[in-house]
Amino acid sequence: MAELLDGERVAARLKMQLADRVANLAARGTRVGLATVLVGDDGPSAKYVAMKHADCEAIGVHSSGVHLAASATQAEVEAVIDELNADDAVHSILVQLPLPSGINQEQVLLRVDPAKDVDGLHPVNLGRLVMGAPGALPCTPAGIVELLGSYHVPVEGHHVAIIGRGLTIGRPLALLLALKRPGCNAAVSVVHTGVPDMGAITRQADVVVAAAGVAGLVTPEMIKPGAAVVGAGTSWSGTKLLSDVAPEVADVAGWITPRLGGVGPMTRAMLLYNAVRAAEMVR
Repeated sequence: MAELLDGERVAARLKMQLADRVANLAARGTRVGLATVLVGDDGPSAKYVAMKHADCEAIGVHSSGVHLAASATQAEVEAVIDELNADDAVHSILVQLPLPSGINQEQVLLRVDPAKDVDGLHPVNLGRLVMGAPGALPCTPAGIVELLGSYHVPVEGHHVAIIGRGLTIGRPLALLLALKRPGCNAAVSVVHTGVPDMGAITRQADVVVAAAGVAGLVTPEMIKPGAAVVGAGTSWSGTKLLSDVAPEVADVAGWITPRLGGVGPMTRAMLLYNAVRAAEMVR
């Protein structure tokens, strides 16, 4: 039976370390500030933003929120971003997605100062990732690397197969894992649902990361015995959150993330990491 990659445990440790860094900044006169921007009344989005504020409070980060009506115009949303960019008390900005129809999402995200991009997805920060230069890393990919490293899963010099090529996980994770840096330096394959036989590639991999958003996509037959399997993609069936990884994969894998409490907590922890780092860079 596979060893569980417990993201809750690793995230709790990271938060303790971040709380110390926040306290050190406060002792030097800097109060770490994160601002959220929520447009509309989408329930899951509102819940996620509330969780972000709770996470911030837990480690001493000051968080503030701007909530605009779903009828807000492009100009009104961008004006809020401009105000936050100019506010020295705000070190990082989270624009909650998706934005309502009628709002150009790409234009809004490009408006955020790259130095305050807490998601690490601004083109400037993605460009730094491509170059291997210091910068804010996308939260989920950074969290996956941290999770694998915490459990001493062999990655450097090994084969990692990533299922999915999305902007938030698949593409940046492939770039990150290929870099010559601790916990990475891997041979990386990227496949997707358009590949007729994904299993032919994933069965060769020492680590498989599923980030396609297709429930049960990864089955035991697709996994090399003893490989590490990370379920980063999710979908919903009613009110139940489903993983890309079928439960039976645990009988074959050496390490595996749980359906709940694996990658999610790591994503949230790395967002806090980016927020604290942004404040430290101002110093």
